[in-house]
Amino acid sequence: MGAKSWWSRIDSRLLEAALGLAALLAGVFGVLLPVLGVVGLIDPVDTREVKVETTTRVPGTVTDAMAGHGLTLTGTHQANLVFAHPDLSQRLLLALPDIIGSLLLLVVLALLFQMARTLRGGDVFVPSNARRLSAMGLTVLVQAVLSPVLPALTTAALVNGTPMADQIPSAITFTGEYVLLAFLILALGEVFRRGTKLRADTEGLV
Repeated sequence: MGAKSWWSRIDSRLLEAALGLAALLAGVFGVLLPVLGVVGLIDPVDTREVKVETTTRVPGTVTDAMAGHGLTLTGTHQANLVFAHPDLSQRLLLALPDIIGSLLLLVVLALLFQMARTLRGGDVFVPSNARRLSAMGLTVLVQAVLSPVLPALTTAALVNGTPMADQIPSAITFTGEYVLLAFLILALGEVFRRGTKLRADTEGLV
């Protein structure tokens, strides 16, 4: 009983506070500030990291043409695409991947916070937590797809119609880490679901 009381009164509150702080930081730095930059209330994001197939030495004719678009490309293989004076659509395209990623992170943190609150009662194996884990796994899976796709699509839109388009290849590279994590979370949700069902069936026999 003492261990349960200790977790309920201190550890649960600390966990909830940590998750709340993480959500606040993600909301401010991942969503609010980028949105303020998009609408022009603060300095916007003006740089996009891109991959190039060769050393970034742009021919003189392309360099002259780029100057008229307010673009520069610097670096080798891993380069920075810099906009001198991005307009509204460019600011939105530059910030969109980070904003979407931060919103998905907020969803995961909100689900974790709701799960942490169930620790107050000393039992996390409840049907609602199984549903939350499933929702969390699907959210991570969506992030696994959007994480490489959004930067590639927005970068292509940013350089479309400019001399820079020939310098930056359009490529989408998927990695398995997020996908593996998503399926692990979904599997854990299924374990929760079966565990709660088995316990309910067992209690019904008593």
